[in-house]
Amino acid sequence: MNRWLPLVVMGGIAAAACTDTQTPTQPPNPTAPELLQVQGKAHIHIMLRRPNPPASAAAGRGHGTGIFYHGGPILYATKVATIYWATGLPIYTAGPAAGTGTGAQDGSLVGFFLRNLGGSPYFNINTTYYDGTGTHVQNIVTYTQFWADANGPSGTVSDAQVQQKILSGFTSGALTYDASTLYAVFSGPGVNLGGGFGTQYCAYHGHFSSTSGDVKYAVMPYDWDDPAGCSAIAGVGPNGDPAADTEVNTLAHETEETTTDGDLNAWYDRRGYENADKCAWTFGATYTTTNGSTANMNLGGKDFLIQRNWVNAGSGGCLVHFP
Repeated sequence: MNRWLPLVVMGGIAAAACTDTQTPTQPPNPTAPELLQVQGKAHIHIMLRRPNPPASAAAGRGHGTGIFYHGGPILYATKVATIYWATGLPIYTAGPAAGTGTGAQDGSLVGFFLRNLGGSPYFNINTTYYDGTGTHVQNIVTYTQFWADANGPSGTVSDAQVQQKILSGFTSGALTYDASTLYAVFSGPGVNLGGGFGTQYCAYHGHFSSTSGDVKYAVMPYDWDDPAGCSAIAGVGPNGDPAADTEVNTLAHETEETTTDGDLNAWYDRRGYENADKCAWTFGATYTTTNGSTANMNLGGKDFLIQRNWVNAGSGGCLVHFP
């Protein structure tokens, strides 16, 4: 079953913040979920901008944990490859300027986040999801490779062009195909990546068929171009890098949704919301960082402000850690 299904999100930290405890919390029911039907894009699932005025986070508990398995595949051990596609690289401070390399060679905050996401109490939430054999997601995220291409686009870039960019990486050898890898495509400032950035979404994930096999991908526009709709950081961000501090939040969203619903036919609730949708733009308990910004978790010694994720255990709910 293919779906183009957005999430309905809350308006910011002030509206969403609550004390994070060992007990998951249930967001309020939405008053009128907004569903977008876009011709030719049924293979993707979007993360909407923060609305103004704020709407309620999507809940859709129904019964049980409030999210249900529909038979599709999950990623047992998630891998991520990044494509930095922009004129004037690096996109993010200390990131790759050109060429290819391993995840360990990406000096940006995005690279640091991806190297420290796996094994964290936060990503451990995804281990509450499993497939039809009862095999659970593992608390593993491996940042395998990057491709930095300074021949970047401008203006509006279609979803088909994003797909073609990934395929060109396979053909040229800049990227290695792997069925368990999420290929995350990042663009620089001023680019409408996917065609609906800033009006419909902050990012999206999806999949498409290729001669290599099923390709799972995420479209990651430069969210700092739309701070009112696609950022929740205060001040300069926990790490003093507002563009990257903003981007890792939406990257977390797309990574955990790809892990549990990569082909859009595995885990989602009765309204079609995936695990990260159900907690989008909610952050739980926050604290003030040394530079005066706001964070809610520490990964690898750095502070981050990352949305909560839906725990598929007990009665379900939003947490920043599990257990």
